[in-house]
Amino acid sequence: MSEDKAGNLLDAAKAKINEGADRLRAAGHEVASHVGNNPVENAADKAKALEDRAKAEAHNAEADHHANEAKKD
Repeated sequence: MSEDKAGNLLDAAKAKINEGADRLRAAGHEVASHVGNNPVENAADKAKALEDRAKAEAHNAEADHHANEAKKD
């Protein structure tokens, strides 16, 4: 296995871990937005969940990119 391929596979794995962390954070914010009694805090939690889901999608795209690069090597 070439050094480039190993690096790409490692980068893909890191991006997948970050994606999972973002999705878990988004789920936590989503739950918090339904549990609280303060509408402003609930809206802020909804916004944080949306942001974390967007980050998760970006990390997913990054992982796919690195995996595809590893396949080329």
